[in-house]
Amino acid sequence: MFGPEGPSLRELAVQALSSVEHGYDLLAPKFDHTPFCTPGRVLDAVARALAPLGPFDDGLDLCCGTGAGVRVLAGLCRRSAVGVDFSAGMLDVARLRVRPEDGPAIGWVRGDARALPFTAAFDLVVSFGAFGHFLPRELPGLFAQVHSALRPGGSFAFPLGAP
Repeated sequence: MFGPEGPSLRELAVQALSSVEHGYDLLAPKFDHTPFCTPGRVLDAVARALAPLGPFDDGLDLCCGTGAGVRVLAGLCRRSAVGVDFSAGMLDVARLRVRPEDGPAIGWVRGDARALPFTAAFDLVVSFGAFGHFLPRELPGLFAQVHSALRPGGSFAFPLGAP
């Protein structure tokens, strides 16, 4: 299931027996070499689908992990692309992998998606594969947080796999 650059069975066992936050901190350096990371073809499809809806000024990647969605936002947003995640380890990897070049400012925030520190700050919020980490009863509150982070008329986009 994992290639030689991915986590070992022992590393996965330690990660699985840890708290969710600490488990992701441990997995972060090898996360992009697991089947859990969002495939490039999905990221590209989302970018293509969102491009005609822009331009966007500011974007947020909810539960950004190692920053793949922030890269998508950097191609869609003119002013800023921000990633928020509760795992310090994931954010550390994201900071190394996603660098502002000639695009928008890139920002990283350690925080809980269920208690976002933003109000009407973004034109676009994206999320790639994070919903499985929330209990069904938490989703209305999560969506309310996204709604409060969006400016009027803003968009929330998340890919769903076909059954």
